[in-house]
Amino acid sequence: MSVQLHVGTRKGSFTLERRNGKWEIDKIDFLAQPVSMLLQDPRDGTRYVALNLGHFGVKLHRAAAGGEWEEVAVPVYPEGAEAGPQIGPDGNPTPMKPASLKEIWALEAGGADQPGRLWAGTIPGGLFRSDDRGSTWQLVDSLWDREERKNWFGGGKDEPGVHSICVDPRDSRRVWLGISSGGVWRTTDDGQTWECKGKGLRAEYMPPNLAYEPNVQDVHRLAQSPVDPTVFWIQHHNGIFATSDEAENWRELTDVKPAVFGFATVAHPHDSRTAWFVPGVKDEVRIAVDAKLCVTRTRDGGQSFEELRAGLPQEHCYDIVFRHGLDVDETGDHLAMGSSTGGLWTSSDGGDNWDCVSTTLPQIYCVRFTRSGG
Repeated sequence: MSVQLHVGTRKGSFTLERRNGKWEIDKIDFLAQPVSMLLQDPRDGTRYVALNLGHFGVKLHRAAAGGEWEEVAVPVYPEGAEAGPQIGPDGNPTPMKPASLKEIWALEAGGADQPGRLWAGTIPGGLFRSDDRGSTWQLVDSLWDREERKNWFGGGKDEPGVHSICVDPRDSRRVWLGISSGGVWRTTDDGQTWECKGKGLRAEYMPPNLAYEPNVQDVHRLAQSPVDPTVFWIQHHNGIFATSDEAENWRELTDVKPAVFGFATVAHPHDSRTAWFVPGVKDEVRIAVDAKLCVTRTRDGGQSFEELRAGLPQEHCYDIVFRHGLDVDETGDHLAMGSSTGGLWTSSDGGDNWDCVSTTLPQIYCVRFTRSGG
């Protein structure tokens, strides 16, 4: 089986194959349609593509390994479900309003012992579960009904959203979520109950007395170490954080240059002390720091960071890399990174050197390595 790279963009899903040492576009699906999320189920090879069609709504398509695309159901908020309140520009809460699906922001497969199980994270802040490969979906009421949800608020999006779903490879009943802005949540009983886990996370945008409140943290991306599932990494709105006790206690990593702001992070599949991040300039100006694109890497559990720039543009670069715009393959050697201005770069040596695949793709929302044929 060969490695493939799937790239979800504002104008379609691009599948790339590596031939003679170079990545080449092999296939384009859903041309000109915004692809918010991609998934290839590692259990059976089924592919899923989520589309965000604006006026025409959110759509989800499924294709069995080697099969044709078919439209399947999307998560639907039940009648009576309300989103909000949100904090308005004047600092006061906005009224509650009927909840409706704005985007599928995360899509992950359940454990090997859960055939057909999929998890979907959505905007406005709902988690959905399917046990029939996306044919039907159920809102996880046990999380939605938590009183704390009313304090969640939008970060990069206008409304809160579940963007990171980490299923414990040791026990598929244990799942962690990253929510912007709602912190880190964990279930140990397959979603029957939830706990907010964020001791040590800090939100500098909050009043001092609320800066360490776990439920208001703007987690940009949550990544779990596959080789040691007790280890997690967070790229936060105002910092990088790590934990080695299943998200109970977090430590802020301060020796990070050129910036602690960013969206993307991935964990090495075989080395729990190694992770990658993509720094940027935050808030009103979201571009590469000093108009120079780089990736940062730690190989000692966050004690120090390297700036990886070889092969990346180092002048007049105004790209930003979104939450799902960075991925690492199962070897830990190959990385892919897609940007807000359609740049796509890959590395075959852990990020030491980068090759430009394209600078003319549509805006890239997510990249994912898979194995063709299953």
